[in-house]
Amino acid sequence: MHLDVLGRLLSIGWAVLAVLRGRLSALCWSLTPLSLSLPLPGWRRDSPPRREREQKWDDASPTPTSVNYHFTRQCNYKCGFCFHTAKTSFVLPLEEAKRGLAMLKEAGMEKINFSGGEPFLQDRGEFVGKLVQFCKQELELPSVSIVSNGSLIRERWFKKYGEYLDILAISCDSFDEDVNVLIGRGQGKKNHVENLHKLRQWCREYAVAFKINSVINRFNVEEDMNEQIKALNPVRWKVFQCLLIEGENSGEDALREAEKFVISDEDFEQFLDRHKDISCLVPESNQKMRDSYLILDEYMRFLNCRNGRKEPSKSILDVGVEAAIKFSGFDEKMFLTRGGKYVWSKADMKLDW
Repeated sequence: MHLDVLGRLLSIGWAVLAVLRGRLSALCWSLTPLSLSLPLPGWRRDSPPRREREQKWDDASPTPTSVNYHFTRQCNYKCGFCFHTAKTSFVLPLEEAKRGLAMLKEAGMEKINFSGGEPFLQDRGEFVGKLVQFCKQELELPSVSIVSNGSLIRERWFKKYGEYLDILAISCDSFDEDVNVLIGRGQGKKNHVENLHKLRQWCREYAVAFKINSVINRFNVEEDMNEQIKALNPVRWKVFQCLLIEGENSGEDALREAEKFVISDEDFEQFLDRHKDISCLVPESNQKMRDSYLILDEYMRFLNCRNGRKEPSKSILDVGVEAAIKFSGFDEKMFLTRGGKYVWSKADMKLDW
């Protein structure tokens, strides 16, 4: 009991220190040019011209309302279109990750999504479990979610951490197991679709909202998934158009060659039209997806995808959230336009578990 109390106090202490360090970093960053711009006493400084005021407004840092933290690049699958490939094996120490998450909460984060790579590879799911518990219990975030391929999740994880998780999103691109193997979602004798149904049942039993993510590509674009999606009844079915990111799944220095998976905008629209009667369908074209996600990498750097590749900012652990997010390329308007903010806390969902 004493150890539990001590551990809780240490977590709170880390969170407080993170907030103070984040504020100090942001303050130091923003004070740099002030010595040259302060007016002399007694001088009346006219308000800046309208164009200058508008520019300052445009340069204002966006709020990190929803953050996707790819804390690991390691994965046990080899999906051919993956656009966050295993270039490093680095994972932040747990307490440093918690410190960064506390800084993001202080900056306005309401939703955190843990992704990879495969989040359940690190310490057999204990690492992501502890982060999920910290974000819900200590930071009291409205929404905590995970995106996983589902292959490594066990029921004991739900028993230990399920109460702290709002949404579990499982990646499933096809209900034909042969197609899943072609894409790279194959692991020995395990059946990806059968495992999906098992995870759906655990989500019901442990009160976790169930979501499905599908990447529409050359191998599954003709598939009709209406019957299977309706049977699984997820809260959201996020349907992505296969996206090329230079240096990740396209180009000379890439670890994947996703060109053969790419489909046209017309192909994507035909797939959406075939599934238009599914009420939980959330479509995301390349145009919507590229700049409307706040992506944080394994070093807690924001990744700017505006130029077709992932260009990292400085780490929020070094310069603070406000300074780093200015280089994120994040399109806050597109985030809202694509429906990035929705009912994302399971406490507010009316679900038949």
